[in-house]
Amino acid sequence: MIVSVDELKQQLNLSDDLGTGDDALIGRTIAAAQGLVERQLGYAIEMTYPVEVPAALQQAVSLLACHWFENREATLVGVTGQEIPFGVREIVQEFREYSFDG
Repeated sequence: MIVSVDELKQQLNLSDDLGTGDDALIGRTIAAAQGLVERQLGYAIEMTYPVEVPAALQQAVSLLACHWFENREATLVGVTGQEIPFGVREIVQEFREYSFDG
């Protein structure tokens, strides 16, 4: 994974005194987020960038994983939501490899 559990905990602003009770869930969430980003990109991030993964792609995975961790249900009630500008979709578009082969 291109984002560690500890890095996502920092992004989520979780304090160390909470322990490791959510580590498995956080790990699954990171793996799912990275999988979705890779499917949108059309390539495996770690194979394409074996030495140093671009910070923007790490941020895309972090943004998505944090959103999924903090919003664990399929719907939100009583909340008016809107997409954050320059979010995951915009980052992925910058790194996507397009192909026009038949």
